[in-house]
Amino acid sequence: MVIVSQELETQVRELGRTMLCTPFSKRTWSELCSLLLGAALAGFGFAIIGLTMAAGVVFAITFFGLAVLGLSIRAARGIGGLQRGIARAFLGEQIEEPDPFAPRGGFLGWLQSALRDRTGWRAVAYVVVKVPLASFGIFAAFSVWFDALTCLITPFGGGYQPQEFGLVRVVFQPGYFSIGNPGWLHGLAIFCTGVILVFLAPWPVRVVVYMDRFLMRALLSPDPMATRVRSLEDSRAQSVDASAATLRRIERDLHDGTQAQLVALAMRLGMAKEKLAETDHVDLDQVRELVDDAHRGAKEAIVELRDLARGIHPPALDTGLEGALSTLAARSTVPTDVTIAMNVRPTPAIEAIAYFCVAELLANVAQHANASRAEITCAQHGRWLRLVVRDDGVGGAQLSRVGSSSSGLTGLADRLHAVDGGFDIVSPPGGPTVVTVDLPLHA
Repeated sequence: MVIVSQELETQVRELGRTMLCTPFSKRTWSELCSLLLGAALAGFGFAIIGLTMAAGVVFAITFFGLAVLGLSIRAARGIGGLQRGIARAFLGEQIEEPDPFAPRGGFLGWLQSALRDRTGWRAVAYVVVKVPLASFGIFAAFSVWFDALTCLITPFGGGYQPQEFGLVRVVFQPGYFSIGNPGWLHGLAIFCTGVILVFLAPWPVRVVVYMDRFLMRALLSPDPMATRVRSLEDSRAQSVDASAATLRRIERDLHDGTQAQLVALAMRLGMAKEKLAETDHVDLDQVRELVDDAHRGAKEAIVELRDLARGIHPPALDTGLEGALSTLAARSTVPTDVTIAMNVRPTPAIEAIAYFCVAELLANVAQHANASRAEITCAQHGRWLRLVVRDDGVGGAQLSRVGSSSSGLTGLADRLHAVDGGFDIVSPPGGPTVVTVDLPLHA
């Protein structure tokens, strides 16, 4: 007796359901349309680019030839845009648009920009590779679907014997469909073969489309260097905005809080000085009251300055990240365990980001998670520092760009991206919530 596990049985049923439904699914016909339209566009583009490239090379010694080469590259860029549109419409493949063509001034500037357009050259490479791939895809799709159709109509063809074509001729023995002594058993076998081919026909197309997706992501998406520059620009903009916001907060706190306290302190001391200057009658009780108020105001100003300085650089980080995280855990209103495994101390900037991330996450746990326990894990993995904050609360936390209990997580993600860090949150309804922060040790 063979015992099959429940998991294996579920996988087999899922595979069988997929095989049975695939020929009749919308995805199959969308992929076939994408293949046909993409192949037609690639063939047209290959002809245009081939002719213009050949003409440009022949006349390359003149500006006319170089201009033709530039137009060819610009045409390739346009064809790449159309291919991205086809993938978006039929495959749901969202390929990011590259940076628009930005020519320099004048004809020579335009020519230089066109000839050095990396996006255009990558589109040329895509068209060159796409033509044989699409040709194979159309050949495979047409041959399997054609043979499947001919096999299905064989019992109703009045003795018609189908001929093998394309991939089927390669897979089956020549003459499999045309035995000299046909009978009802042979016709039934041919019909069953047609049914099998119907369920197999979508898969060669799907393999070709999968390879085409890979090519489009590799050659028609933004250039990796341009993507990196764009990412750095976004990170720099986020860092500048965060720094400006921090400066505004510090200025506001100093102006509205500490400065007001110091002004009041100076006024009280001035009034006490005036009272002491009265030689005829000195009201010591009133002077003592003014000095007490000034002393109390000085202590309040010191507290506000200490809180403000803590927001700029936490004193707990002076002893290292280990002590700072332990301090945060001890101050948390939710019982928190700390596990730390580090060999190299990160740079001060990374320590500060890690500290503020954990502080914000613990604050969220205390305010919104309704958790009974939390856990902080800090471990070094090569050149990276991984922080994991876990709680057993109600879950449901997610990134949000609007004001909510989770909108602070977006600020953390932006701060992490500024140093090429990573941010991941898993918080299903009912919990637990696990937030993972990855930071480079040096930045």
